[in-house]
Amino acid sequence: MKNPHAHSPAAIFLRRQIELISHRKSQREIAHQAGFVNANMISLLKNGSSKLPLDRVPDLARAVEVDPAHLMRLALEQSIGKTAALSVLEVFGTPTSANERLWLAEIRDASGDTDPKLTARSRTSLRAIFGK
Repeated sequence: MKNPHAHSPAAIFLRRQIELISHRKSQREIAHQAGFVNANMISLLKNGSSKLPLDRVPDLARAVEVDPAHLMRLALEQSIGKTAALSVLEVFGTPTSANERLWLAEIRDASGDTDPKLTARSRTSLRAIFGK
């Protein structure tokens, strides 16, 4: 298979994010900021012909202006598979992005820090915010 990871969440996310910042940064600049010697590596990651190297996640996240925790979750799944990634996250905990931590702080504040249960109604309301 030529692009075995083309439909992985990591490749899809990278394609979308690189497109969003393409008016400010070239793929060559992104590659350089992420520590890749060959600028072509960005194309290989975007089209899914190469996996995102786990050791490059922090630098690549900064280069494409995303939270490293979010990109690491996607890269882990791409690298070792969804089931194994879930096992790693079960042992070490799920990394949360800065944006997710803001949501959590707001939920705690809005609930008066009462540790509210996620009910069917609250889940429906939350999903409606995201059009789901």
